[in-house]
Amino acid sequence: MSSDRVLNAAVLGATGTVGQRFIVLLSQNPMFNIHSLGASERSAGKPYAQATRWKMSEQMPEAVRNVVVKSCDPSLYEGCDVVFSGLDASVAGDVEKAFLEREFAVFSNAKNYRMAEDVPLCVPVVNTDHYAVVSAQRAARGLKKGFIVTNSNCSTSGLVVPLKALQDKFGPISRVVVTTLQAISGAGYPGVASLDILDNIVPLVSGEEPKMEAEVLKILGGVSSDASVCSPLQDLRVSATCNRVPVVDGHTECVSLEFAGEPPSIDAIKQCLREYTCEAQDLGCFSAPAQVINVTEEEDRPQPRLDRNAGAGMSVTVGRIRPCPVFHVRFTLLVHNTILGAAGASILNAEYAAKKGYIV
Repeated sequence: MSSDRVLNAAVLGATGTVGQRFIVLLSQNPMFNIHSLGASERSAGKPYAQATRWKMSEQMPEAVRNVVVKSCDPSLYEGCDVVFSGLDASVAGDVEKAFLEREFAVFSNAKNYRMAEDVPLCVPVVNTDHYAVVSAQRAARGLKKGFIVTNSNCSTSGLVVPLKALQDKFGPISRVVVTTLQAISGAGYPGVASLDILDNIVPLVSGEEPKMEAEVLKILGGVSSDASVCSPLQDLRVSATCNRVPVVDGHTECVSLEFAGEPPSIDAIKQCLREYTCEAQDLGCFSAPAQVINVTEEEDRPQPRLDRNAGAGMSVTVGRIRPCPVFHVRFTLLVHNTILGAAGASILNAEYAAKKGYIV
């Protein structure tokens, strides 16, 4: 049964940069009330304003300044309807499992459960059909109302949006080559040392390339006929090269792709991207962007500073769409890595889950 009631939300990892982004977005969202904030034992017991080195450009919401931070013990979170995890992967696995076993609805930004076959890896403007495995996930774990949904790696989130639109309209894609130019906010705080990133590009984002290559296949795949597991694509090949660049927010990605069949025209591709819509829009979810994909005709766009906030950070901007002499088409995209690429995706996942009756 669909729910439009205001949901009490907890944020785990609330003092980190992803946690701070959760707090900014949740404070502006009428579907949620920030009920509890969780962090490490070092921060537990302190008012949030004292426990946190605030790094967002927006002001810290007054409503959270004096909230006492809790440890990440699920017994302390009675009354919460949803749990958003911005925890580091080094601790997220055990903590999220504990909350799941206590029947919480967990929306995770961490990598730990992304590739579990009965856990939706959901970019909420792309593959909400994967929520179909939630019933089987509950059954396998002996749960009545708890479940876990993950969102993707920040770079994956931008890439799969235009790929989904093109796949749905023109059929299978056989090969994708992507080179990323990733903002420093993706590394958290304190992140990349200034002497490493100023006047420089670092041609490695540790662990990022295999994550992108695997996650794209799961997200663009389907669900088994009995809705028990997700079914990754088998015939698509993805090659990713990931770089860290001196930009604060906004991941830029240069993409070349090949269709399995006859390629469409460039004009048809542009029209397809412009017309793409998703179920979250149809349901009227608060965070769903009015335009999922912004297609720009300006020859020098997208750019992080100019385009990262499109759709309040929930849209993907695609430009420089042109023929590719090696594959069929190439383009450049821009995604806000901490909004659609992180906290914003988790929040829209929860909005969708509430609208569809998954949150009991």
